[in-house]
Amino acid sequence: MDTLSATELRANLYRILDHVARTGETVKIARGDKLIKIVPASPRDKLKRLIERTGYLKGNPDDIVQLDWSDQWKP
Repeated sequence: MDTLSATELRANLYRILDHVARTGETVKIARGDKLIKIVPASPRDKLKRLIERTGYLKGNPDDIVQLDWSDQWKP
């Protein structure tokens, strides 16, 4: 959503608030020479938007602690 004027905000306040609540998107309002943002209090599930990366270690992190890396360590 682009930057809105205060007049546009006033005319569509509930629609804009519903949009922010539904999408988690920040809305910018121009008020004179100031920029005001309407943001959700808590971001929408950021974990659901994560992209799975391949080529990384998967498993229990506690298993890594027990590995012996001394033969590869070169101080």
